[in-house]
Amino acid sequence: MSAGCVRWMLSRTVRAVCGSSRGYWTPASRFTLPGERSDLVASSWRWSPFSTAADDTEQTPAPKKKNKHDPKAHATIGAVGRRIPHREIQVISETGENLGTMHRSDVIRILDEQGLKLVLLNERKDPPVYRLMSGKQIHEEQLKLRERQKAKAAPVQVKELTFSSGIAAHDLSTKMKQVENWLEKKNHVRLTLRSGRGGSAVDLDTTLEQIVQQMEVMVGFVSKPKAVRDGQAAMCILRPPSAKELSQKNKDAASQSDDSTSRATESETPVPPVSNTDTTEESIHGDKTFS
Repeated sequence: MSAGCVRWMLSRTVRAVCGSSRGYWTPASRFTLPGERSDLVASSWRWSPFSTAADDTEQTPAPKKKNKHDPKAHATIGAVGRRIPHREIQVISETGENLGTMHRSDVIRILDEQGLKLVLLNERKDPPVYRLMSGKQIHEEQLKLRERQKAKAAPVQVKELTFSSGIAAHDLSTKMKQVENWLEKKNHVRLTLRSGRGGSAVDLDTTLEQIVQQMEVMVGFVSKPKAVRDGQAAMCILRPPSAKELSQKNKDAASQSDDSTSRATESETPVPPVSNTDTTEESIHGDKTFS
């Protein structure tokens, strides 16, 4: 083949390829180059139902991991500083007043003007809830949070004390003081009263309840006195009083003191003297008679 024929074929091939890429149809566009033919065969084989080759261009996206809420995420309380991650937030004032939704630039201006700090309260709400607090308030909240964590972390210990119904009064007083000491340390106390030698096993639960009522400190019941061991003993479990029970006791004591004060005031009110007019008149008439 001559060089002129080769040049003619190459020019026709180039024009065919360029025309097909621009969207123009030419007679040579029906033919494919060897490289294109191999790509076409490979793609057709890849999409064949008999093919076991994995598709390189299309991949299944990995499933997103769910963000589980960490219960210890807000175990401590602290200020976020000036780096507020949210554009708009709901703000609670220092006194607990709801200031509504505010832009973070306005919140930063309030922090600078009033010398306060910003504390995150609830990130799940939309918008998130923050509170303006002073350094003293943050310190107090941290102390309260530590006390709550200590109360939750410390396991409750159950102390046991068993005594006989024939116990001497002095020994019983000593044991009750030990029970009071345990209760002050936030322990539970299991009391067991058993019948003494030759003693009666009747109403041991009532006797145990009376002993508890004579204690000098206020107590609560996990389980009230009840008969056990076929009536040969009585058992109860004591606990320290709750805050609600203590407040109710203080209210009752205050009302009783008010009643006693009012009664004392009524008793001290002076009674006006009774006039003895009749006796005076009789004595006057008597004097006249004898005169």
